[in-house]
Amino acid sequence: MTEPTPLATPAHAHARTAPKAIRTEQDGPVLHVGLNPWGQDDTLGTAVLDDLIALLDDLHERPDVRILTLSSLGTDFCLGADRDEYREALAADPSGVVLRRIADKAHRLCQALENTHAVTIARLHGRVIGAGLALASFCDLRAGADTSRFRMPEVGIGLPPAWGGAMGRLVSEAGASRIRELMLTCDVFDAGTAQRIGLLHRTAPLDQLDQVIDSWTRPLVRRAPEALVLTKRMLAGYARADRTADVSLLDSHLLSAALHQHARS
Repeated sequence: MTEPTPLATPAHAHARTAPKAIRTEQDGPVLHVGLNPWGQDDTLGTAVLDDLIALLDDLHERPDVRILTLSSLGTDFCLGADRDEYREALAADPSGVVLRRIADKAHRLCQALENTHAVTIARLHGRVIGAGLALASFCDLRAGADTSRFRMPEVGIGLPPAWGGAMGRLVSEAGASRIRELMLTCDVFDAGTAQRIGLLHRTAPLDQLDQVIDSWTRPLVRRAPEALVLTKRMLAGYARADRTADVSLLDSHLLSAALHQHARS
């Protein structure tokens, strides 16, 4: 594989500032996106959401980007949403409007990830918790290190599993029965379990994980772009048909109400 080069800024995106909470490198038609480039905080704060949304918005004008890989440069893929940021937002604005705006950004990000023309691949390692698992679930393909550990902790900390409107996506990917058990028990589960229930497509030792990603990207870049985009959108359409009662637009209100209750207790 050729040496990745930094993502060029297209002329139409002159108003965008360079991303600071993520790192992007482009290798031909493959765009590599890394969370936590400074190795500091493996949570999904507002800065990360803003950078990812801006990146995905810009991809509408970048048909040359056909595949997007999402990974983390930190110790873990993601430890979940930034709950300190939630508490600070609620303290600054007790009405909850600021908090709902943050939660709405998570929903916008997940919808943008699902709707982008690029085939999206999640490369997971370490701990993949809460919002991190929700984010990964919106990727088309998911590979994880065999040492990865997963958890949906929201119910255990008194919150609804509402980040990004991901419940419907998780149910459609892995099935209602298994997601119900894992959400209600908040149990930690391993990569083998994640693969068996459909949250991972492939597992591998960490030092071989990039080979798994390459085994997907190499044939994908040879596919006809029109056929690839159409197939992805057909698959997304059928997946959404399973979510005809999707109420994910209410998730930011559910999360805000739950955090209000926490603050009062």
